[in-house]
Amino acid sequence: MYHVKLQNEIPLPSPAKSDRIVAAHYYAAWKKGAAGIHEGFDDLADIYPDRTPLMGYYDEENPEVCDWEIKWAVEHGINCFIHCWYRKPENFGKPVTVNDLRCGHGIHEALFNAKFQKYMKFAIMFEASPRWGGTDEVDMIEHLMPFWMENYFKRENYLVIDNKPVLFVYQQQRLSTCFQSAESQKKTFDACRAYAKQCGFDGMIIGACYYRPEKGFHDDLMARGYDLRFGYTAGYKSPCDFYEDEDAIVKGQCDKLLENLAIDEERFVPTASCFWDPTPRYSKRWCDLGYRFRDNSNIWYLSPEKFKELLKKMKAISDALPEDAWAKRMIMIDNWNEWDEGHFIAPSHKFGYKYLQAIREALTECNNLPDYRTPRDQGFGSYNTSWKTPDFSEFCKNMLKKKN
Repeated sequence: MYHVKLQNEIPLPSPAKSDRIVAAHYYAAWKKGAAGIHEGFDDLADIYPDRTPLMGYYDEENPEVCDWEIKWAVEHGINCFIHCWYRKPENFGKPVTVNDLRCGHGIHEALFNAKFQKYMKFAIMFEASPRWGGTDEVDMIEHLMPFWMENYFKRENYLVIDNKPVLFVYQQQRLSTCFQSAESQKKTFDACRAYAKQCGFDGMIIGACYYRPEKGFHDDLMARGYDLRFGYTAGYKSPCDFYEDEDAIVKGQCDKLLENLAIDEERFVPTASCFWDPTPRYSKRWCDLGYRFRDNSNIWYLSPEKFKELLKKMKAISDALPEDAWAKRMIMIDNWNEWDEGHFIAPSHKFGYKYLQAIREALTECNNLPDYRTPRDQGFGSYNTSWKTPDFSEFCKNMLKKKN
């Protein structure tokens, strides 16, 4: 029965129930040529076959790819994707269009045309570095807010809490240089909230990506007008190049969470990280682009079982907090699809669905029955018209070589 197409449409998702927002960070760089600073799956095809997605290499702009991702995510408790949002630097100070975005296909071509989009909330994380256009007091109100409002915030499946759309901000340290002062940034954020009220909302919720437990920085962020802090990763760094003590990794991530909550238990959102292995970005090509990952990163893995243990411990920590604590309402997952940077939970040849199963078992009521048939099993795909395609027999040979 395998590989026989018995129906013309992907089976409907069967979402798992959770008592909180479970939001996975999402890096939409898997359309040919979209990333710019790397070559996507072509950087992995010959050397890292174990990082092949379970559906095979895919054209991310295809809405059917997004349907599979939504199905897999919601059936395991993930109910929100936080999309990295970039504008091209030359767009600064100008009205924004879809053509002015880097990697905008993940939302505008795939998600917005996916049949299952109603099952999944989404939010944007503004990549605020001046490298990607930055902003300032005028640009944010006159150009960014109108685009965000009309294209995202007003959509039924955008993440809105207490009638306030949620905007996440990455690299606040760099964004702060775009404003004249902390007071100016807060005034601009307050103007964004006023703009949202004019559009029928009760304001906005703005979160800053900063996971380090440093009270001075936390206080500065709040003075700049942020409502909460979060991490793109858990912020864990092992004390050596390769660290295999999984209990220490679980403890390290939980300790980092507790340190952040000690600074402000109401305004910090936890992020659970599955592993960190940016080996593909050690290449000469990446170094020529100015990246020095080996200087500031290392390699560590949590098994799916230990990842489940981590999630349960983070949930227990957050469950003990006051009712209005953000950690009690939301947990973030690092990461859905950072295939080359080396932290992903999307189904892969290396791990199958195991990290997703860990999330389901730790954070949901397990009230559903996930569908573990791959697209290929059901006669769907291939979704690859752009990338190098490693022969499957060669994939198996390479995996055996690595084990031996």
